[in-house]
Amino acid sequence: MSKPFIFKQFTINQDRCAMKIGTDGVLLGAWASVDHNPYSILDIGAGTGIIALMLAQRSAADNIEAIELDADAYEQCTNNFEASDWADRLFCFHAGFDEFVDEYATDETEEDELYDLIVSNPPFYAEEVTSGNKARDNARQNTSLPFSELVSGVAKLLTTNGRFATIIPYKEEEEFIKLAENFKLYPLKITRVKGNVKAEVKRSLLEFQKTPCANIKTEELVIENNRHVYTEDYINLTKDFYLKM
Repeated sequence: MSKPFIFKQFTINQDRCAMKIGTDGVLLGAWASVDHNPYSILDIGAGTGIIALMLAQRSAADNIEAIELDADAYEQCTNNFEASDWADRLFCFHAGFDEFVDEYATDETEEDELYDLIVSNPPFYAEEVTSGNKARDNARQNTSLPFSELVSGVAKLLTTNGRFATIIPYKEEEEFIKLAENFKLYPLKITRVKGNVKAEVKRSLLEFQKTPCANIKTEELVIENNRHVYTEDYINLTKDFYLKM
């Protein structure tokens, strides 16, 4: 059984979730911009609920919603939300993203019913991966949420001045940006993540908006100087969450 993951202001139980707490989710939850003071936030594929909980801690958003397809993960996410200090601002839907978009984004949907910030740590393995755990494989493989389905749905659910933030493999960055532009979502901020100075770039943190940006903010984030010796940039990003930062 997986032990609860204890952060400074909340605890995550994860024993019923196929995908456990990982660096990608924490990075996205700490990095996604809340400078535009979002009123409503949506987390697509919430898993344990870690990203939504981090955004509840970081923002004053009144309405923070999450979508999770897997039944066990949905129940655990809901329990993690209810056990937090922000239970009155957090809600999880048990649904697939496609059915959620079909239900929610109609011709009658008003601007104030859409989301000011949408975040997703999506599954990104295009190839078949077999671990022996069906729920984990589904959570990892983008056949359960193809990038095209993710981006097209986000475009329908995002407010005019909203932001969409995600984390994907660096090798997918160029194609993902082209795909997003097909749905009139344009990069605003890009942070490329390396495990250490000598390592290759592994992940891309991407933030999009609905209007083209002339000056895209591009940065690099290195996580460790040496094994378990974290860089100042990574500490500054995550210190409000990790107990030992």
